[in-house]
Amino acid sequence: MTTATATKPETPSRPRRLPPPKRKFRPRTLVVAACAWLLAAVFLAPYLEMIVTALRPSDELRDRTYLPSDFEWMNFIDVWKESALADNLRVTLLVAGGATLLVLLVSLPAAYYTARMKYRGRKAFLLLVLVTQMFQPTALLVGLYRQFHQLDMLNSVWTLILTNAAFNLAFAVWILTAYIGSIPAQLEEAAMVDGLNRFGAMTRVTLPLALPGVVTAVIFTFITSWNEFVMGLTLMTEADKQPLTVGINNFIGNYTVQWNYLFAASVVAIIPVIILFAFIERHVVSGLTAGSVK
Repeated sequence: MTTATATKPETPSRPRRLPPPKRKFRPRTLVVAACAWLLAAVFLAPYLEMIVTALRPSDELRDRTYLPSDFEWMNFIDVWKESALADNLRVTLLVAGGATLLVLLVSLPAAYYTARMKYRGRKAFLLLVLVTQMFQPTALLVGLYRQFHQLDMLNSVWTLILTNAAFNLAFAVWILTAYIGSIPAQLEEAAMVDGLNRFGAMTRVTLPLALPGVVTAVIFTFITSWNEFVMGLTLMTEADKQPLTVGINNFIGNYTVQWNYLFAASVVAIIPVIILFAFIERHVVSGLTAGSVK
């Protein structure tokens, strides 16, 4: 009688994990990091000073100390209740949002047609678009005021929407033309072979690929319209219909300046822009390099 001997299968040995490589200390990296932090501190210092001044009591505005003895949070409530800041914020949101929407509705078809169609005068059109960026709104202020006065459109939100959209349209057309031109036209041709028309190929193929350029045009138009001051000061004379930049300027009087209320309103004014930029910041860098590589 023979007995079969069972052999125990060998368990495969687990590969040993190698320790992570030690990073070498490089003085150049330390110098670059220190310079970056120093540069960031230089740019953040005015904002910190603005927040600290917004929380100062009125009797400590002339003190030499950097931090106040007590933070006055009521400054934000007082500036909201005792001024037209809420109306100014509403007007600015309407103007910036309306101008951005109008710019997109006009610049997208213009940029698509310019990038895809080869027609006579195309280069002249792009040159004209670039030249319009050289005109300052202040140079056209008198003519615009006279025109809107004759049309009885002073103190109207539509007036600021039209003017801000007009002065930001050239940049949007230029950057969107460059970005759409960098997208291969064969993608649209393949989509049209599958049954889509020109409009469907543009909306379903080109626009999703051109999203970084669209986001760049959106944030540029929105921030420029948000920060506009001269047109709002000239074309809007009623306090509750003025944009936020003009409303903040009203805290500067002839003989005194309410610094705590001025900076409290300024903090309120920058919060929406920071929130917007935080959401779409990842698209901005790729959009700014639109058309640089083909």
